[in-house]
Amino acid sequence: MNISNDIRYVGVNDHQVDLFEGQYRVPNGMAYNSYVILDEKVAVMDTVDKNFTHEWLDNIQNVLQGRKPDYLIVQHMEPDHSANIANFVKVFPETTIVSSAKAFTMMGAFFGTCFEDRRIVVGEMSTLSLGKHTLTFVTAPMVHWPEVIVTYDSTDKVLFSADGFGKFGALDVEEPWDDEARRYYIGIVGKYGAQVQNLLKKAATLDIQTICPLHGPVLTENLGHYLKLYDIWSSYTVESEGIVVAYTSVYGNTKAAAENLVAKLRANGCPKVVVHDLARGDMAQAVADAFRYNKLVLATTTYNADIFPFMKEFIHHLTERNFCNRTVALIENGSWAPLAAKVMKTMLAECKNLTFTETNVRILSALNETSSAQVEALAKELCTEYLAQQNATANKNDLTALFNIGYGLYVVTSNDGTKDNGLIVNTVSQVTNTPNRVAVTINKQNYSFHTIRKTGIMNVNCLDVTAPFSVFERFGFQSGRTVDKFAGMEFLRSDNGLAFLPRYINSFMSLKVEEYVDLGTHGMFICTVAEARVMTDAETMTYTYYQKNVKPKPQTEGKKGFVCKVCGWIYEGEELPDDIVCPLCKHGAADFEPIG
Repeated sequence: MNISNDIRYVGVNDHQVDLFEGQYRVPNGMAYNSYVILDEKVAVMDTVDKNFTHEWLDNIQNVLQGRKPDYLIVQHMEPDHSANIANFVKVFPETTIVSSAKAFTMMGAFFGTCFEDRRIVVGEMSTLSLGKHTLTFVTAPMVHWPEVIVTYDSTDKVLFSADGFGKFGALDVEEPWDDEARRYYIGIVGKYGAQVQNLLKKAATLDIQTICPLHGPVLTENLGHYLKLYDIWSSYTVESEGIVVAYTSVYGNTKAAAENLVAKLRANGCPKVVVHDLARGDMAQAVADAFRYNKLVLATTTYNADIFPFMKEFIHHLTERNFCNRTVALIENGSWAPLAAKVMKTMLAECKNLTFTETNVRILSALNETSSAQVEALAKELCTEYLAQQNATANKNDLTALFNIGYGLYVVTSNDGTKDNGLIVNTVSQVTNTPNRVAVTINKQNYSFHTIRKTGIMNVNCLDVTAPFSVFERFGFQSGRTVDKFAGMEFLRSDNGLAFLPRYINSFMSLKVEEYVDLGTHGMFICTVAEARVMTDAETMTYTYYQKNVKPKPQTEGKKGFVCKVCGWIYEGEELPDDIVCPLCKHGAADFEPIG
């Protein structure tokens, strides 16, 4: 396989392995990837598993056609990638090994030698010239071992990403990337989200056209899709809307309760319900789904004054991978002293930003009238926003939505006739209640101002405290005139035809403009409420909460000037111009403060 004119694939497929790393089912095998860069000097990128020594060496020699490799670059010391270092050196004794200092220490442990006589130690931003190809090394500690480096070839714009962007499955099997890459990431790398985020920030400074991982296919198209998923997974953000029901059952009664709940969830409009019998299914898949979706139901029995072993193992997998930012519901069963709910909640106590449902289900041996009613109530609580999203079941005149208006942050959506648009505002207020009227004030420089002035309608989405910074980046830091802010995003439509957000909001209102007040730099729209829906009971996102908990801390170290308090953009200079407008969020001088 040719990656480019000078880069060749020399990896192998493994269909002998049944459990990767001794625990992950791989019905379609594994790929152990290795690459050769042909230039004035030749570099081999990583080795392969010990069971494929000769096949791999044959692949290399077929590509080299009599040439000798100058360098063996070792990015990662896990044995499925490093097992053949010593064998390679025996075949090619003149080769120099290039790796990190920690990797050479590990070589001493694995092979009894640190190869002091034939090595180059590289660190952050070290470079190696092969001729026309210059390789730059970037450290990636704990992605997912401490010694890891990744390598960037600036000539062909290739990132050799070590285990990053890998997946389960051999390369001679066709299958979708996302599912097996997610299961691989969550299982193997999931604990190290912060470290992956650091690596993504470094990668963002590079012009990458091809990603060559150590497992899975070479990625050459739609790289933004893969980078976006890695950003979602490593930031522990919800990837898909849906509910995972994970259960264990001894005699079938807890299973019956879980199945009863599942039927009600589907009937109430949940967009996706995924069910896992933890004793019989793929544990790694259940864990991956728990991180993929936004809600999780745990149903198990009290067992030996604890909980059933498979549920205990499942929760342990979640907590060690930093499970967070989800809604969790508990179902417990016990014939005389049920305490599974208490045990499960205690196990999850260290997880950050979990919201537990108000309704718990307690089963005393088997479902009865009381516990069946609890299942019914739990299904309704879990599906509150799904019922509100559907025209058939939504209360479209729920004026308690007005109670969510405060000094909060909102996404105001509109449509210019060709595409949907939205912007962030913090200037929404109720001005009368007979009739109900709402005032929305918008900067005239925003494209949404022009659109709403023309169409006379808008939707106000009340953001809640679950909204991540990416929502503010999408709707606040770019112009709807030049970009489609809804591109690649799921959304729903209200009766006025405008978009509203399916998540991260506790309510929305469809407004019709009745009056307009010119305020100079801004315009105020006085509106009647055409439709109002309450989606959840989550707390409204206030400006203070955004500042303290959502907005990233600006990188001001070593800089002099002023920082925008809204988005963190930095103006470097001795004096702040009176007429400055932040290029990201469009706020003026009043929202800047001196650095330090």
